Amino acid sequence: MTQTLLPDAEWLSHPGLLAVIDALRSPKGNARLVGGAVRDSLLGLAVSDIDLATPLLPKDVIDRLEAKQIKAVPTGIEHGTITAVSHDKTFEVTTLRRDVSTDGRRATVEFSESWAEDAARRDFTINALYADPETREIYDYFSGQVDLEKGLVRFIGDAEARIAEDHLRILRFFRFYARFGRNDPDNCALQACSKAASSLMALSRERIADELIKLLSLSHPETSIALMCQGGIFSAFLPEIATDASARLVQLIKRENSAHALPNAGRRLNAILPEDVAIVETVAARLKLSNRLRTELAARLTDCKPSSTDARALAYRLGINLARDLFLLHGDESTWMTGYAALDGWEPPAFPIKGGQLVEKGLDAGPLVAKTLQAIERQWIEEGFPDANRAAEIADQAVVTALSLRNA
Repeated sequence: MTQTLLPDAEWLSHPGLLAVIDALRSPKGNARLVGGAVRDSLLGLAVSDIDLATPLLPKDVIDRLEAKQIKAVPTGIEHGTITAVSHDKTFEVTTLRRDVSTDGRRATVEFSESWAEDAARRDFTINALYADPETREIYDYFSGQVDLEKGLVRFIGDAEARIAEDHLRILRFFRFYARFGRNDPDNCALQACSKAASSLMALSRERIADELIKLLSLSHPETSIALMCQGGIFSAFLPEIATDASARLVQLIKRENSAHALPNAGRRLNAILPEDVAIVETVAARLKLSNRLRTELAARLTDCKPSSTDARALAYRLGINLARDLFLLHGDESTWMTGYAALDGWEPPAFPIKGGQLVEKGLDAGPLVAKTLQAIERQWIEEGFPDANRAAEIADQAVVTALSLRNA
């Protein structure tokens, strides 16, 4: 049943929020909570980001905040957004707006005093919810609460028109469906997204990558990924996607749940891409992924058939997390859990032999020391990382062999 009041919550009494609300009181109308904070509160979810809407113009917002000694940062002033910093927390304050023109990437706006106009320019009905932060009265202009109760992600008005205003809404639809959707998705939205899929080519790679990473970070993105594959959504920005991407992602998430592993967007991106380092590196470059993420994507292809008996050797070379990823992604059905579990509570030890020790034993500094050190480390790993005494014995044997070969 739809609610008329926002449920009471501790964050509504945050001193920073109370200070900002007080600063923005006006005969034009007081500020209202909008979007995610309202939506998530109605669902009983934790609220982190708090956005406010106001009929006050941006300059007036700044003046009023500063008059109350609240820091005001003009983070998006051309679109009416001011970031208020109060009691060590940030609040996005945006003036009511109407769209004047859009090109699928950015909008030209005019400021408004109409809450209904501001709601009409938003993407989905479940995001066009407002609430008075003091009385907690909810303002719902497009039956967003009904859709929220049904688990329906629905565009406001005409889906094709909303997508034409901002092409990124295609990817946002699938992300929001993965998070809030239940049962079958809205067919009009699906058709509109599929029809406009090629328009994603006009967006920056960074915006696309950000949405994709957010989607893959959710608990259960597999249905959305399957729908995107079926609808040709990936063709514009990820044509390399594996033909069995959906099945591989389903298997990975099943394993993650069995192992109680937290979602990892990079690991899941590996699951939907071919097991080809060159292709993965091409995709990473196109999407302008971070250097860390690029390195990890390639590292997860180091060994596509990991053995449970080599689990700790893998972890020593790659680190615990990447080794576990290899088992989640590539391990045989009968052995992946054994390899994954073998790393519980284990920390890769430090190799106890240094090059200087080999020089002291008679080897000449240089390539011979490096080669011998590598041979010692290989045997030390093969023997299961024995203690320093055994490592010293391995080193003594290796030095004798190296000296005999040098003097032969």
